[in-house]
Amino acid sequence: MKKFMGFSILAAALALAWTTAVSGDWKAKVDPGVLAEAESGAVVECLILLDRQADVSGARQLKTKAEKGTYVWQSLQTVARQTQSPVKQVLEGAGIPYQSFCIVNAIYARVDVAVLQRLAGLDAVRQIQPNPWVKMEAPIVERGNEITLREGIEWGIERINADDVWAMGYTGQGIVIGGADTGYEWEHPAIINKYRGWDGATADHNYNWHDAIHSISPLHNDTMPTPDDNPCGLDVTQPCDDGFHGTHTMGTMVGDDGAGNQIGVAPGARWIACRNMERGWGSPVTYIEAFEWFLAPTNLENQNPDPSKAPHVINNSWGCPPVEGCNEMNFATMNAVVDNLKAAGIVVVVSAGNSGSNCESVDNPAAIFQNSFSVGASRPSGDTIAGFSSRGPVTVDGSGRMKPNVVAPGVSVRSCVPDTSYASFNGTSMAGPHVAGLVALLLSANPALIGDVETVETLIEQTAAPMRTNQMCGDISGLDVPNHTYGFGRVDALAAVEQALMLVNTGEPGLAENLVNVSPNPFDQELLVRFKELKGKVVFELYNASGQRVLRNELELQGGGEEKRIRTGNLSSGVYLYKVISGKRTFGGKVLKS
Repeated sequence: MKKFMGFSILAAALALAWTTAVSGDWKAKVDPGVLAEAESGAVVECLILLDRQADVSGARQLKTKAEKGTYVWQSLQTVARQTQSPVKQVLEGAGIPYQSFCIVNAIYARVDVAVLQRLAGLDAVRQIQPNPWVKMEAPIVERGNEITLREGIEWGIERINADDVWAMGYTGQGIVIGGADTGYEWEHPAIINKYRGWDGATADHNYNWHDAIHSISPLHNDTMPTPDDNPCGLDVTQPCDDGFHGTHTMGTMVGDDGAGNQIGVAPGARWIACRNMERGWGSPVTYIEAFEWFLAPTNLENQNPDPSKAPHVINNSWGCPPVEGCNEMNFATMNAVVDNLKAAGIVVVVSAGNSGSNCESVDNPAAIFQNSFSVGASRPSGDTIAGFSSRGPVTVDGSGRMKPNVVAPGVSVRSCVPDTSYASFNGTSMAGPHVAGLVALLLSANPALIGDVETVETLIEQTAAPMRTNQMCGDISGLDVPNHTYGFGRVDALAAVEQALMLVNTGEPGLAENLVNVSPNPFDQELLVRFKELKGKVVFELYNASGQRVLRNELELQGGGEEKRIRTGNLSSGVYLYKVISGKRTFGGKVLKS
């Protein structure tokens, strides 16, 4: 899967999805559903997309996650500040409250048809999109679990060999996981000591919690909904779960109560969170607000955003299906949001959906996006796909994209739920957190990979246990790997971490930087290796992510800064480790094959 080509490909796709019709026809800029509702006399929720969007591609040239995050945040803020004034002036002139975003250059407001016309007539406005409220897929509860519930290490953790990684000393320490869900019971014994806002004695929710729920979903059946209808309330200043889903997913990522309930893949990691759904109902605006906060967390007054406090990985279990109001317009908008997070060095893990077992059932944002790392669900029996797990290819956007990327345990997953309890659920929402936890394990094992999203995703894919099926989806046989049922297979934390450790330069300090330069990165069928001071016989080797040597060249150097072109042939896409052996000195580095 050539994900590192995704930015240019998706940029073209987004430009097409965001293309508007005849200049001067204001109605052509407005979603037909929004227009019809406004013309009927209603005040409508809408997302006003600005024409100019920030170019954050320069982040790819930066080395650290901190540098990438700061660059992306500043670039996004600059474009929003330079372009949003005309829209704000119209809204302020009409006395209409609004919410401004920069992670995608857009403004949310509720407007009537007169204001809608004025906004659509602005040259600065590209489109006016709907903001549908969508019900999250509930976890599937089957009668009779496949395994007996127990205290101790859960089956999913053992199945992906996460406990073997703990034995190596890597538990996710130093890594921060972000959760976007129904909220979290932060004082649950399984997750309280993992919360970044808790030091063991006092709580500080600044930069660690955000509530994107400011109103009751209009799709509830309440005749006069009030904040009291929600068990948490609105705009709450400490984590609270108005359902059970978020607490359960966080437990699978980091949970361990110290008393036998070892439910989390990365118990050494810390977590921060945002509530982006109101009792399971969310909208593009609540999802976008949560993502923007993760990009640069703020204090509880939503002031002083700080991209250095962003998580390393975000887990997402929401979807926005066309049947509930999402369409090509807001597909593209949410896609851009995910792209910008990835550019900032943040891994975006998304549940693939519970609409299987037919092909083409991965059909909702954010699982459909190329730069989302989408996860299907496997079951204990036979280590096979769960019947409900959605399959590819992605056809709803015309891409035919391979999905899911991988699968992980998603049946009879026991984790924590509110009221300090535990429960077992089924769903791809239970599978995704296993992979978010795996990302934390990888980054704790090799911190040099922090911010290097492409390499992290490739490592997880290429070390997954290959899974095959007789089901053929699209034009790819289920007997091939990857396929549209399992992706690259069921994740294997031990194999992924072992390969991540291979990418650590264990040779002479500074040798690679001072004596050798390997380019381009990513490469196609040739590498250019520049030697500065090495002389005599030098061996250049290339290894794939499975540890197999795929190339060996013996070179004779005269010294004085020679360059050698090394043909690599038709290697498959992915991450490769190179080794340079010069006498008794050996060092290495990594390159990506496009």
